[in-house]
Amino acid sequence: MRQLPRLALLPLLLAGCGALPPAAHEPVRAMAAPAGSSATLALLETTDLHANVLSYDYYKLQAEPSIGLERTAALIAQARAQFPNNLLLDNGDTIQGTALADYQALVKPLACDQTLAIYKAMNLLKVDGGGIGNHEFNYGLAFLSQVTGNQFDVDSVDAGKPRCAGPAFPQVLANVYSVRTGKPLFAPYHIIDKQITAAGPDGKPVTSSVKVGIISFAPPTIMAWDKRWLEGRVYTQGVRETAEKFIPEMRARGAELVVAISHGGLDDSPYSPTMENGNYYLSQVPGVDAMLIGHSHQLFPNAASTVPQFNLPGVDKARGLVNGVPTVMANLWGKHLGVIGLSLRHDGKQWTIDKRATTVEARGIQNADKSYVAPDAAIARLVAEEHAATIAYVQTPVGATDFRMSTYFADVGDVSAIEVVNQAQAGYLAAYVKANLPQYAHLPVLSMSSPFKSGSAGVSDYTDVKAGNVALNNAADLYLYPNALYGVKMNGAELKAWLEQSARRFNTIDPNKLEAQELVNTAHPSYNFDAITSADVRYQIDVTQPPGQRIKGLTYKGKPMDASQEFLIATNNYRASGGGNFPGLDGSKTVVASPDNNRELLIAYVTQEKNLTRAKNGSARSWRFAKAATKGPVVFHSAPHMIELAQAAGIGNVTQIKPDDGAGKGFALYQVDLSK
Repeated sequence: MRQLPRLALLPLLLAGCGALPPAAHEPVRAMAAPAGSSATLALLETTDLHANVLSYDYYKLQAEPSIGLERTAALIAQARAQFPNNLLLDNGDTIQGTALADYQALVKPLACDQTLAIYKAMNLLKVDGGGIGNHEFNYGLAFLSQVTGNQFDVDSVDAGKPRCAGPAFPQVLANVYSVRTGKPLFAPYHIIDKQITAAGPDGKPVTSSVKVGIISFAPPTIMAWDKRWLEGRVYTQGVRETAEKFIPEMRARGAELVVAISHGGLDDSPYSPTMENGNYYLSQVPGVDAMLIGHSHQLFPNAASTVPQFNLPGVDKARGLVNGVPTVMANLWGKHLGVIGLSLRHDGKQWTIDKRATTVEARGIQNADKSYVAPDAAIARLVAEEHAATIAYVQTPVGATDFRMSTYFADVGDVSAIEVVNQAQAGYLAAYVKANLPQYAHLPVLSMSSPFKSGSAGVSDYTDVKAGNVALNNAADLYLYPNALYGVKMNGAELKAWLEQSARRFNTIDPNKLEAQELVNTAHPSYNFDAITSADVRYQIDVTQPPGQRIKGLTYKGKPMDASQEFLIATNNYRASGGGNFPGLDGSKTVVASPDNNRELLIAYVTQEKNLTRAKNGSARSWRFAKAATKGPVVFHSAPHMIELAQAAGIGNVTQIKPDDGAGKGFALYQVDLSK
């Protein structure tokens, strides 16, 4: 069944936002507010939902109350009760990220008249508008065109097909253009004529309206990350110049307020039209009244944050201001709801913002007593069929393992969840080259992979595949993203530079300090901590040295690695095309751009192997920490009571100091003895 058009849903939207529905025979006409009137308009942000409709972990096949839009729904209801004048806006990275998303995109693709489960839930919550993130492009332009109900005029999309069902709210994107037409892929902006209740200068209620323009931006780096889908079909423009182009147009068309929904974080590096996190500069564009940001999976405002992007000049991490612009980032997976309470004053012509009275906060679904808000049961009922089908799908067994594959101790050397990925990637690349690129067949093949899940989203955010049957959900746990296998050709010097960038995962340790030092640099995400797992390669990471000077004793087949020795290295499209800013990896080294998904070839590898063993598939640890005697402890955080997993992986220099590290998030405190 086709979605109702936006206008048909408008009365329902207004009713859901605290306004009275119009009478059937006569529409309500909002009067212009007299000068001196005041109102508060709340902007409610969801971001980086990554298809987490329900509080459920499809990888572990169990409920996970710390995530899910069905719980964010409770925060939305509370905020709407507090702020009857409100707009619910989504920042993007919405349709990809769970087994449910992959099931609807890859396993049993939606029919044209069907709506994505995540959009069904958002329709129920009466979302007012949405932006587009980088992960929206992961399944290709034809899929994105279909599920958003847009007809893209680009190569790879059949323009003759009918418009399909999409969400019941406008989606905008200003900085991605069709090569064929030179026009934006989506509507670049939308102006919402929002009916509100204000207080007149005499304090009495006044029904009025405010025209709110929403404009959205995706990271221009999508052109590298999803090159296989996008190259030759679309192009991007920089965030700053795109805003400078469209905001005056929005104002000319009556927008009193402009809300930038920008899928990126903050970066004060010199501006570039291709920069991934351009919102520091977006905030400086005249006419931007508020920013809803995301992509970085962080929380803003957050006075206690140590994240570098929130400690830049002009960024007020306590009040939620970026160069004076009210700004919010609501974490990820539905864990938080961003709430900007815009304090409005009418000057007799239009509404303006009183920034001194405006508030910014991010509200969490976890209560002070560590419990979680109750889910909205209507959402689970709404997607029950898709949920059940996904569970049945991911339980399909493909092999078995005699050891537990986890990332609880990946930061200190456990390769149990990494080696099998590297083996699958290397085996695929070698076979591909032999069959298709014989000119490279003489080169040795290596593979790089990283621990995708390492606690960044909470104590349950680790890969954990227990001994026994390996099912499809376990493969998705081992390889989180729908990347494509890419092969790059690099020499020994370039390989060492790659490893040096990976080693930024660690802080620089001062051996003479008596106080405890944190091993892990959380600003360098675990998915950028690439590692080799090969008996042919050995190297040490000296964390007492500054970044860029940490890789020691790099050998290949027992001899110092020759800087000119060439290798083929299996990786993914994200890394090979520049993701993570690794030196030399800018797309120019790619010799194989496979159409095959890393996770699918991992499944094929496990299916072929049938029985995984630790000796063959989980113990080839290429790297060690360089030995260093430290006067004080070197510590890191992981899930509590997991020390036997480190021991089983042959890591004997780790101990659990405290089962609770005191931060209130359920992590334990561990110590690593670098002298051993």
